[in-house]
Amino acid sequence: MRQFLIALLLAWTGACIAAYLYSQQQNIPASLTSAVLPGILLEVGLYLVPGFQEVRKRFEAIPSKWVRAGLLTASGVVPYVVVSLAMGRFSPTSLLLLAVLVAVASFWYVNPKRMWVLDLLFLVFMALVFVSKAFGMLYPHLTTRISLDFLGRLMWIRVGLLAVLSIRRIENVRFGFVPSKREWKIGLQQYVFFLPVGAVLALTLHFARFQPKEGPWWQVVAIAVGTFLGYLWVLAVGEEFFFRGFLQQLLSRGLGSQVAGLLLASSLFGAAHLWFRTFPNWRFAVLAGIAGVFYGLAFMRSGSVRASMVTHALVVSTWRMLFV
Repeated sequence: MRQFLIALLLAWTGACIAAYLYSQQQNIPASLTSAVLPGILLEVGLYLVPGFQEVRKRFEAIPSKWVRAGLLTASGVVPYVVVSLAMGRFSPTSLLLLAVLVAVASFWYVNPKRMWVLDLLFLVFMALVFVSKAFGMLYPHLTTRISLDFLGRLMWIRVGLLAVLSIRRIENVRFGFVPSKREWKIGLQQYVFFLPVGAVLALTLHFARFQPKEGPWWQVVAIAVGTFLGYLWVLAVGEEFFFRGFLQQLLSRGLGSQVAGLLLASSLFGAAHLWFRTFPNWRFAVLAGIAGVFYGLAFMRSGSVRASMVTHALVVSTWRMLFV
């Protein structure tokens, strides 16, 4: 619990600083920022829960899966209620629709039958909701241009994580937010191995052109570090858990081959990126599918999602910092 509380304090401090800087940059009134900040901090705190085993154990100590699923459902809608009420934009319809989505995910594994079918359907359901524009419609907007749908995305990731980790009780994932020294090493190795392959593919497919971020060196470094950590603890956490820790393992066991599981999971990972920006974005899908092989190799070598998270975050950060 001590590690969780330290992480919570750091995350809340970072969130407050980020909220202040972003509100200044976007000319958002301080009163509006102060109103939504408690809901944001609540969601950030809940988002940390799946990454700390001691906290998960306390949740899993509740004997009834039905109670656990009910608490998980409640945790999914409370931040929305806090934010929308503070902004004076609460919608009973949005609350109901959000509650239905969260309840489906939370109660999915309460009474499982034919587990492999449920697992595949669960992944499809989670992916469809995530890539849809549902959260943009359900969550209120700060301004006409700025939505709070990122709260819904954070919520969806951690609800899915807890549904699988603490209700279904999947094993052999070694999930968490902080990679070990060995996991950093393996993740970095696979990143280095991918770089020449990714560069050739990007140039061949005319996917991106070289254009590094400009500005004072300290600013570029700060942006690079922030970009990497953001991808490591948000994007890579969800995608690596579900595609490598969950799907790749399911396919490897079902097909009786780790290599077959790796290749098929990577292909599906690439296909999921067809919807990026414009459909069908086949260039991005091809690159993502190839990158997925290296993410999967990091997972196979380490037996940990944290290693593939490192590779994933490094790849995407490099793209964001050096290419357009």
